[in-house]
Amino acid sequence: MHLKTILLFLLLFIAKQKVPKEFYAKVIGVKDGDTIEVLYKRKPLIIRLAHIDCPEKKQAFGNKAKQFVATKIFGKNVRIVNKGKWHWNRLIAEVYYNKVENINETLVEKGLAMHFKKYSKSKRYHNLEQVAKKQKIGIWSQPNSITPWQYRKSNYP
Repeated sequence: MHLKTILLFLLLFIAKQKVPKEFYAKVIGVKDGDTIEVLYKRKPLIIRLAHIDCPEKKQAFGNKAKQFVATKIFGKNVRIVNKGKWHWNRLIAEVYYNKVENINETLVEKGLAMHFKKYSKSKRYHNLEQVAKKQKIGIWSQPNSITPWQYRKSNYP
């Protein structure tokens, strides 16, 4: 085997560590509104928040979403609930703080994230988004808001 092949294999093996469907971990980083880093069994693990998509950092409310997440969970132990799905070496999961609060849902409620319908058929997230839209809060206060996925498509060829 070539060295590059071995390194790639090791990277993928390390990135997709085996994790239970539910576990606790300490938040050691907030990459953006919908991506965090936790320390699980003394190893860093990237978590992509399930069901949602936050605005990109250069979009309106992108930095607010990141700051909101950091304020709520950075440095805290959180409960991670997942279905064993990975995407781009990130575990897709819901994150609970203060025992019962779901950061994924809270971001949608506050208008700091959209329901990511391409990857989620959840009625709960759909309904939370509809309420935020009606109240015109966060991203829904913008007259012509662009979805994060549309923004990425047009800005990252």
